[in-house]
Amino acid sequence: MGSNEGKELPVIVRVLDASASEAARTSAVCAKLSHACSDPILYTESTSCLQDLADKTTDILIIDLETIGGDDALEAYAVRCPKAVIIAVSARGSVSRAVSAMRAGAHDFLTKPFSLDALASKISFQLKQRRPAVAAPVAPEKPEPRQYAERPEPLVPASMNKVEPSGLNRLIGHSAPMRDIHDQIARMAPSQAPVFITGESGTGKELCANAVHDLSDRRSERFVTLNCAAIPRDLIESEIFGYVRGAFTGATDNRAGAAEQADGGTLFLDEIGEMDLLLQSKLLRFLQTGTFQRLGDTQSRKVDARIICATNRNPVAEISAGRFREDLYYRLHVLPIHLPPLRERRDDILPLAEAFLERYAREERRSFKGFDADAEARIVSYSWPGNVRQLENTIRQMVVMNEGAAVTYDMLPMVIRDQSARPTAVIDLSRERSRASAPSRPFGTIEPLWAQERRIIEDALDAFDGNIAMAAAALEISPSTIYRKRQSWSARCL
Repeated sequence: MGSNEGKELPVIVRVLDASASEAARTSAVCAKLSHACSDPILYTESTSCLQDLADKTTDILIIDLETIGGDDALEAYAVRCPKAVIIAVSARGSVSRAVSAMRAGAHDFLTKPFSLDALASKISFQLKQRRPAVAAPVAPEKPEPRQYAERPEPLVPASMNKVEPSGLNRLIGHSAPMRDIHDQIARMAPSQAPVFITGESGTGKELCANAVHDLSDRRSERFVTLNCAAIPRDLIESEIFGYVRGAFTGATDNRAGAAEQADGGTLFLDEIGEMDLLLQSKLLRFLQTGTFQRLGDTQSRKVDARIICATNRNPVAEISAGRFREDLYYRLHVLPIHLPPLRERRDDILPLAEAFLERYAREERRSFKGFDADAEARIVSYSWPGNVRQLENTIRQMVVMNEGAAVTYDMLPMVIRDQSARPTAVIDLSRERSRASAPSRPFGTIEPLWAQERRIIEDALDAFDGNIAMAAAALEISPSTIYRKRQSWSARCL
């Protein structure tokens, strides 16, 4: 079932342990958590626990592996509460057992007997990592524009609702860069000034333009989109300004262009950097006066349309190269928004992936509920050069081509799994040859590879307060690799 993410409600804790005394002792961890907790629910057998996980809200599940028959059985519990923090405990702790539990859906592992302080520390850390935070404030149903900047948007992915998303719900993300974008949109929306959106392909420029329109006073009027890169150069003028009958061969009737259709609303010119210079001058006149002529017509028409434009190019570089008019740039570049690439807002990758997974699992009638630890770590660490569009298409491909309760590492496309893949770089051989040779060093001063690996991994674990999943994502390896490495280091020390 769900969890209380995004709501100021007490945290719901469930404990499953065949020993009633152990379950009671474990539940005492609630007193050590900074979050308010409802009375913990204790189970000594699996059936009732599984039923409640499927039907009721769960925020924290502490589960004894011996009670459920081993770590292989854990997945059945994990898929029933994909948003909950799951802590696996066992009297037979080992590195391999911890790895298996993590693969099956646990967020952390403890060996019995454990201290309540240790358990509380692990739960608190996981709650802070949840996306969004369990204690995040409730977003008001009809907030004023300035309130948008204060909420981690969206707490529930828009794609999970049957209602068509609107406003900032179109833009999934609660990272610091996206909070800034939400704030900019909320401030710009009431204005009538042009908006200039820049960003790499696939970052969501059209969704951003839609959000501006949805929050503006023009939201009840039309939002008209014109992709300047998709229309042949000799047709784009007629697409923007329209034409009259007989204006050219095939013009058998009068037709209103995009500018006229957007009267009272918003005209979105996507990929404006692809527009021909001659048409740029006509667009400049339209922006200055609000008037235009249909192709082949002598009558001037006046419309009131707000202009939003977008480009994946560097407009300043385009001006320098003579491909974009400087005066048009300054006319359009009144309210700029830059959408960062996905690799610069990694906190948003998993919420986006989860939203796409739920949407397409529903559309394709699949039973996916989430990602296993290895798949999650790789999805977060991958660079996503195609940004949100690539992530969305990747999730859809995996849903269509696979079936299961959770997306596993092996279901990821090879291009995502290949951790050695890097953008190719041009090597200047003459420069390489001219470099001075490295001075020779005594054999004993060279650190063994395993020791270097250990130092790097331990540094990463220290940076993330011992969180293996986060350290693995930063190092672009799977969590199970860290467990195996630790096991090999222990063997060397014996």
